[in-house]
Amino acid sequence: MPHPGAVAARRPGVRLAARTPGRIALASLVALAHAAALGALIHFGMDKIELPQPMPVQVALIAAPQAEPQPAVVPAPEPPPKVQRPEPTPPKPAPPKPRPKPLAKRPPPAPVTESPAAPTQITTAAPPPAAEAAPAAPAPAPAAAPAPLTAARFDAAYLNNPAPAYPMLSRRMREEGQVMLRVLVSADGLPDRIELRTTSGSERLDRAAQDAVARWRFVPARRGEQAVEAWVLVPIVFKLQGS
Repeated sequence: MPHPGAVAARRPGVRLAARTPGRIALASLVALAHAAALGALIHFGMDKIELPQPMPVQVALIAAPQAEPQPAVVPAPEPPPKVQRPEPTPPKPAPPKPRPKPLAKRPPPAPVTESPAAPTQITTAAPPPAAEAAPAAPAPAPAAAPAPLTAARFDAAYLNNPAPAYPMLSRRMREEGQVMLRVLVSADGLPDRIELRTTSGSERLDRAAQDAVARWRFVPARRGEQAVEAWVLVPIVFKLQGS
């Protein structure tokens, strides 16, 4: 059975004309009711309805999580190359020791036969006749005795040797004494060397004696007729008058 709406749609001129005034009236009533209600609200001072204000939207940028650093992959160290040790050369075999040759058999020693020893004749030669003794050599002549030595002299009057000077300070200090000098007199009669044999006790007196003798002349020593150098002792006496 067909739907009534479908039939009405098929026939717009039959029912649409009948329903249109009623719908308009209904819509008018609804609009009036809404207007009356709105007017009542305004009239009686109905509180305003506050609509909630929208909250501000805060946008925060969140950093993306950093990826954790991956540990660096360290390549495993390569194993050290195996050192191939040279194989030891096998020792050379020792040469075989030569076998000792068998010793040849020695012939047995011949028997020793003793031969009778011939008697040794010892002859002794007769001693030669004794020669005549040679004549004895003449005895050497005795050596000539050395000529006597004559000592050197310093007291000859012709020498004119001056006496030593008496030091002035020694006089004031009353110094006295005897000086013994040992003098080597040359062959020419001059003093070559002067030595102090015995001191007087005063250095000034000893020096005065040496200075004086150094200017003296001597009679040289003689051995026979020949003048020779020789040592001689010279005493010098220092003595103040009236002492």
